[in-house]
Amino acid sequence: MNRYVKTALLAGAAWGALSTIAVAQDAPAQTEEAAANVGEVIVTARRRDEALKDVPISVSALGAERLEQTGAADITALQQQTPNATVQVARGSNSTLISFIRGVGQQDPLWGFEPGVGLYVDDVYVARPQGAVLDIYDVQRIEVLRGPQGSLYGRNTVGGAVKYVTSRLALDPELTLRGAYGSYNQIDLMASGSLPLADNFRVGGAVASFQRDGYGENLNTGAEHYNKDVLAGRLSAEWDLRDDVSLRFAYDRVQDDSNPRHGHREVAGVGPGAGSPDSVYDTYAGIGDENSVMNQGASATMEARLNNNLTFKSITAWREGDTDTVIDFDNTPAPTLDIPAYYADDQFTQEFQLLFDYDRIQGVVGFFYLDGHAEGAFDTIAGNLNLVIGTAGSVETESWAGFADVNLDLTDRLHLGLGARYTLDNKTATVFRANYATATRSPLLGGTPRAPTLIRTDYTASNDYDQFTPRIALSYDLTDDVTTYASYSRGFKSGGFDMRGDAIFTPDTVNGYEPETVDSYEIGLKGSLDRLSFAAAVFRNEYNDQQVTTQVPAVTGVASFVDNVGSSTITGAEFEGRLRILDNLHANFAVGYLDAQFDEFLRYNLTTRVYEDIADQVVLQNAPKWTGYLGLTWFGDVGGGELAVTPSVSYRDDYSMFEFPSPTLDQEAYALVDLSIVWIDPTDRYTVGLYGKNLTDEEYRVGAYNFPGALFNNSVVGYYGPPQTVTASLQVKF
Repeated sequence: MNRYVKTALLAGAAWGALSTIAVAQDAPAQTEEAAANVGEVIVTARRRDEALKDVPISVSALGAERLEQTGAADITALQQQTPNATVQVARGSNSTLISFIRGVGQQDPLWGFEPGVGLYVDDVYVARPQGAVLDIYDVQRIEVLRGPQGSLYGRNTVGGAVKYVTSRLALDPELTLRGAYGSYNQIDLMASGSLPLADNFRVGGAVASFQRDGYGENLNTGAEHYNKDVLAGRLSAEWDLRDDVSLRFAYDRVQDDSNPRHGHREVAGVGPGAGSPDSVYDTYAGIGDENSVMNQGASATMEARLNNNLTFKSITAWREGDTDTVIDFDNTPAPTLDIPAYYADDQFTQEFQLLFDYDRIQGVVGFFYLDGHAEGAFDTIAGNLNLVIGTAGSVETESWAGFADVNLDLTDRLHLGLGARYTLDNKTATVFRANYATATRSPLLGGTPRAPTLIRTDYTASNDYDQFTPRIALSYDLTDDVTTYASYSRGFKSGGFDMRGDAIFTPDTVNGYEPETVDSYEIGLKGSLDRLSFAAAVFRNEYNDQQVTTQVPAVTGVASFVDNVGSSTITGAEFEGRLRILDNLHANFAVGYLDAQFDEFLRYNLTTRVYEDIADQVVLQNAPKWTGYLGLTWFGDVGGGELAVTPSVSYRDDYSMFEFPSPTLDQEAYALVDLSIVWIDPTDRYTVGLYGKNLTDEEYRVGAYNFPGALFNNSVVGYYGPPQTVTASLQVKF
């Protein structure tokens, strides 16, 4: 009960004070500086354009100007400025995305296992996390929706959703060139533009190259470690068939040939190259340095205004991805625990929306369909056992959903929001796992053809998962500029089958696992008070049938579980906004608080072969109690242009890498200090930027693998965020 009291006091104090001020004051006069106010920011969190103030959802919206002012390089920059969010590069990867919001997410990017935070690029759902660490270029804004979004966004948004909105094509010919050079021989080049071919038809696109030497070195092979080698591009065409009908075609592709990240050995092992390198970015890995990730997609969006009240929208999209990679879990030249792997996926999605806007009722009804395929294979090369465990499989997914979200203006100030979605998933999975003699690649990964010595798993199974996810919100406009709301929403993550499942260790794996759900209760207050734009919320999440992936060393290999372990309760509070201290000095801030506890955690005991409740021994991963951000931006006229100087600091409290705490791997609290200086000439043609990141050169882990013991030569490995860097950029518009 104590944690509920603490949460209520924290958020209640802020909410009470702000609402008192809001009711007591007259509506503030609008000034030019108020353009950043919550009430002026337009978002599409409810699938339609709305002022952020009017949306009864916790939403952080970062526009292109703010992203440039802070030097945001890729989508992981959201972690610093968004309360209670974890947005990181996955362990062993350069471009696989791992996201948690309010302690809910998923760090396992294996095919067939679904993320807990949905990613959308221009309203197109991106089902797989490979290649999803999107570099920020040609972007209009990024929205982070916190809390389950089951009614409007559906399955796999139990934690929330991230919406990446690209820039629309300009009506006039336009060309922008941008170049940057920085630490570790960083060279970024970008070109974007648009060209009208007729009064109603425009084409355009963007291409970007991101190159950087490694932060460290593979001391065994001499290759760069933590380098970057990415080529990305987008093409689009916009056609206004009539004043009330428009079409948009888009294509994007990312090719990432950065070297694999093998991590840093945190504990010394036995034998050559088994020490712990002095630099956290160095490794002695011996499996190799070849890695390739490709992700591409195309979409067609049609919008037709049927009359003054109705608009019909169709979003048709296709995506695919391929990954060939290697990860050396033991970080030594020997093949003690080496993992070569490949992943492949493709998806087709179709969404229809009918948006309506009448005098006192607004909303959307729609239908969503997904047809997805994901497959892969990997070897667990265990040199000390003189064998390789080969794993391969695939999963076919078909998903149908119908949804509606309606806002009713009960009075001029009182509004009722109702949402509902019904989703039906059908999944068919094939899983194969077998032991092969000798510690070399299996036939599954192109190794020497040979029969397995022991088949551990071999099955094909299907299952249906359906869920009704409602939402209800009641909001009240305290003034024309401040709104308070209370809401309930449910989200769910689909069930499935463990692609690593070992039917010898855990026979129940052939039955798969069930969906998980989050029921969220939230009260909030958002709006503008003269110089302050803000959003505050307090929430309680009830997390049930929680899916947790666990991998543990076993006598004859590695045992993997994906179980519905039980339930947890997550309570917390958030406060973010912008304060205009002076006309030329603004402060952006965000504070998040989490109190996350497992109520039940059922763990399969390999010895007794029964499930045991060990809730008192585990914690929620990636759920720091406190997160915070403070950035000050000073604006001034310099050299005839405008100069913006933004020093900032972000803070993350202690957090655990896994459900089972590990003093060696868990990350202690840390702060990152950044400084950005941006100058724009009077004609808005030239932009010069200087960006310093992690200026105190903080060393902090963002991921880990934990395979202690002699069998795997004490393979305890950490992955680290970027060190101190400085980058200079020049942008020219034509």
